[in-house]
Amino acid sequence: MYAAIVFLPLLGALIAGFGRHALGDKGSQWVTCTGLGIAALLSWYAFFEVAVGGNPTTVTLFTWVASGDLHFDWALKIDTLTAVMLIVVTTISFMVHIYSVGYMHHDPSIPRFMAYLSLFTFAMLMLVTADNLVQMFFGWEGVGLASYLLIGFWYEKPSANAAAIKAFVVNRVGDFGFSLGIFGVFVVFGTVGLDAIFAAAPQYADTTKTFFGVEWHAMTILCVLLFVGAMGKSAQLGLHTWLPDAMEGPTPVSALIHAATMVTAGVFMVARLSPLFVLSDTAMAIVTIVGASTAFFAATIGCVQNDIKRVIAYSTCSQLGYMFFALGVGAFGTGVFHLMTHAFFKALLFLGAGSVIHAMSDEQDMRRMGGIWKMVPWTYGFMWIGSWALMGLPPFSGYFSKDMILEVAYAADSGVGQYAFWLGVAAASLTAFYSTRLLLMTFHGTPRADDHVMGHVHESPWIMLAPLVVLALGAMIAGGLGANLFIGEGREQFWGEAVKDMAVTEHAHHVPGWVKLLPLVVTAAGIFLGWVFYAAKPKWPVRLAEAQPGIYKFLLNKWYFDELYDRIFIKPAFALGRAFWKGGDGALIDGIGPDGIASVTRSMAARFGKMQSGFLYHYAFAMIIGVAGIVTWFMVTSAGH
Repeated sequence: MYAAIVFLPLLGALIAGFGRHALGDKGSQWVTCTGLGIAALLSWYAFFEVAVGGNPTTVTLFTWVASGDLHFDWALKIDTLTAVMLIVVTTISFMVHIYSVGYMHHDPSIPRFMAYLSLFTFAMLMLVTADNLVQMFFGWEGVGLASYLLIGFWYEKPSANAAAIKAFVVNRVGDFGFSLGIFGVFVVFGTVGLDAIFAAAPQYADTTKTFFGVEWHAMTILCVLLFVGAMGKSAQLGLHTWLPDAMEGPTPVSALIHAATMVTAGVFMVARLSPLFVLSDTAMAIVTIVGASTAFFAATIGCVQNDIKRVIAYSTCSQLGYMFFALGVGAFGTGVFHLMTHAFFKALLFLGAGSVIHAMSDEQDMRRMGGIWKMVPWTYGFMWIGSWALMGLPPFSGYFSKDMILEVAYAADSGVGQYAFWLGVAAASLTAFYSTRLLLMTFHGTPRADDHVMGHVHESPWIMLAPLVVLALGAMIAGGLGANLFIGEGREQFWGEAVKDMAVTEHAHHVPGWVKLLPLVVTAAGIFLGWVFYAAKPKWPVRLAEAQPGIYKFLLNKWYFDELYDRIFIKPAFALGRAFWKGGDGALIDGIGPDGIASVTRSMAARFGKMQSGFLYHYAFAMIIGVAGIVTWFMVTSAGH
């Protein structure tokens, strides 16, 4: 059963990809959707069997590597953490597959798209079921490859190609850190098997390693390197620049990558390796600071973006920051709880945005929308549900998980915990503001699209709306149903040995009342401010931008990270490349080598060619000179003897 969950998507991808001519569009859709549907049903069964029933297991498929001291199997580790990820990945992916049948129905490459979706899902499932770090890295690189293919799916567009390459390259930076971390773990522990590493971790808690003549705390170095990998995959501050550009892919890709799967891989990895991270206070502090900074940073940018998908993308970046600072203060179960609830409402928002784009004839700029809520009532309702869950309003799912994250940050009773709490509170207010802004600009007010577009506004077909119903249900009830298991009294029995949850979760249930109330207050303030700016006084945002052009441009240009990286890395790299190309390869290597020899040969040939004058006395003179030269040579050489 567990092997079927992982390999059914791969089987569907292979059949749809290589059999696309025989299957056609409908056949490829049936194959991939059926495979994902069965995998999703089996995942839910596994969740109740393993997580709720408390029956973790490891399924060994075969011996993968046996070389010297390095031995590990290809095995599926199925515990509570894996079971949670299985239901998240397969359920969201199944909904995206169904949605894609309607959204991509005009595309000429449907089999290729469906095959890529299923391949991506297989790689993610391989990652979350990994029994060892090498297997995890296999899935890690697999989702990187599949995301490159999906983001650049419309390869005719230069912007899509550039976005795919950017995502691939930025993720390679993080992956380099992850691979170094894996090497370091093997050096310290002598194994890459997760169970063996976790069992031995306490005895290596104070181990030091000398590197470049400096003695380092081994656990800190290992965890920081591993976290660099998580920063790249989960788009944390510094390695986040690929995420908004990834919106160049089709909207179902945005939902799959940014909601439940690829971007949460980093969160999953840190949670999975929690027995190592808890041994380094420095690494935990770094995770907390980076997560909190990302949550606030991305929320500020989301307030001024005009592309509907980019607003939601920066929202994802911000929410991932919340998950990380929950992990950083030791509340690993709380972070994974938000990962699960976030998957439902964020996939709902992305697919809802796709429904809006579908209705608006592929328009994504919110400044050219407005006044359409009566024309797309189902989409309108789903977007409100997703936004309420994102804001953390009760009784929606986000309320249970996001508020708990703020409470554990406060309960951590540390400097980094307070830093995370207050930035998280600020980000909560900004989240409410940009969510309200998105809803009002998109659906309300005076229509700003031209008459042709407005004349074609229509509700999406039910093949696209049906997945939204399922996701909306998850956005409404997943938090309430899961709260006791994930973060309540049943959490210890639920999580078991899957994550190393610390006492901070218990302390969070006893924080002062104002800590519990403050997120709701700032959220209400954000909603009110959004209503004032974009409903009551719609001219105020323009006046504010004109009054503070520096701040507005700073936020609109995403804190100038892309420009900074262009100045520091890209332009010097191009300049160096040109220098090696023109100076090294062109002038030195080719100049002295092939081009130089060819040039000398041509020059000598030209000079000898001038001697071919056609006059007989010239040739006779040359012959006489030649004979004289030969005679002289013989005379000189014979005189020496």
